[in-house]
Amino acid sequence: MATLTVFGLAALVLAGSAVATGNPEIAALQVGLRARGLYPGTVDGVLGPGTENAVRRLQRRAGLPVDGVPGKRTRKALGRYGKRAPLGGRALLLGNRGWDVAALQFALAWHGFPSSAIDGTFGSHTYEALRKFQRREGIAPDGIAGPATFAALRAPLPRSPLSMAHPLIGPIGDVFGPRGNRFHAGLDFPAPKGAAIGAARSGRVVFAGWGGSGWGNLVVIAHGSGVRTLYAHLSRIAVKVGKNVSGGATIGFVGASGRATGPHLHFEVTVRGANVDPLSTF
Repeated sequence: MATLTVFGLAALVLAGSAVATGNPEIAALQVGLRARGLYPGTVDGVLGPGTENAVRRLQRRAGLPVDGVPGKRTRKALGRYGKRAPLGGRALLLGNRGWDVAALQFALAWHGFPSSAIDGTFGSHTYEALRKFQRREGIAPDGIAGPATFAALRAPLPRSPLSMAHPLIGPIGDVFGPRGNRFHAGLDFPAPKGAAIGAARSGRVVFAGWGGSGWGNLVVIAHGSGVRTLYAHLSRIAVKVGKNVSGGATIGFVGASGRATGPHLHFEVTVRGANVDPLSTF
C-alpha cells in the first residue's frame, strides 16, 4: 500500500509483469540512495527493510519526518535526480541522467535486455540494450524511449516456448536477476573443472569458439522457435558449428575461461534475442 501511495497505480503497472519481480520505480530510488552512500544493497526494486532504512537515513539527513516512505519531499531530497520520477514523463535518449533512466534500465533488464550498470546514466550500453528491445518489439530502433517503448514495457516478460533440461547436474549458484547494481542474465552452475556439460535440448550448434574476454570458450545452440542456449567459460569445447546435437549430448567441459573467478558453467536462454530466466524453462 505504501508503494501505491507513493508512486500511483500507473507507475506500478508500467513494467507489466516485471513488477512481480521488482518495481522499476523502487529500483530507481535504490540507485539514488546508492549514489549517496545510503543503500549498499542490491538494486532489486523491492521496498524492503534495507531500502526503508536507507530512506530514513536520507530523511534524517534532509530534516524531514522520518517514516521510511519515499514520498514527494523525500524524492526532492535526492536533488535533480529525484525530479525525473516517474518513468514515462519524458522521452529518454543518449546522455540523459536521472531517476527515470534508472527505472528504464531496470525494466529493460527484466524484459531480457540488460545494459551494463543500473546507474541512472543513459550511456552507450543502455542505448544498445534499448535498440535491441525496440527491434524485437517491432519499434523503430532509434534508441529513444518514448510512448511506444513505454507501452511495450507494459507487456508480460518474454518466456521460452520450449522446455529445457539442466545442462549440468549439481547445485545452482547465482540466479537470473539483479546482482548489486547489475543484472545477471543467466544461471551459474559451480562444478569441478572438466565436468561434462550436456545440451539442454536437441538443436544445432551455431557458435563454438572464443566468445571474448567475458564469455571465454562459448557454445551456442539454436533449438527452433527463436530459442537459443548459451554455455560459457568452458575449459574445452566438444562440438563444432553446424553439428546437430541431441538433448544431454556432451558439448563441452566446465572451466574458468574468460572473466570467471572459478570453474563454473554460465548458462543462458534467449528467445528472439531476449534473455529469459532459465529456471522458468526447467
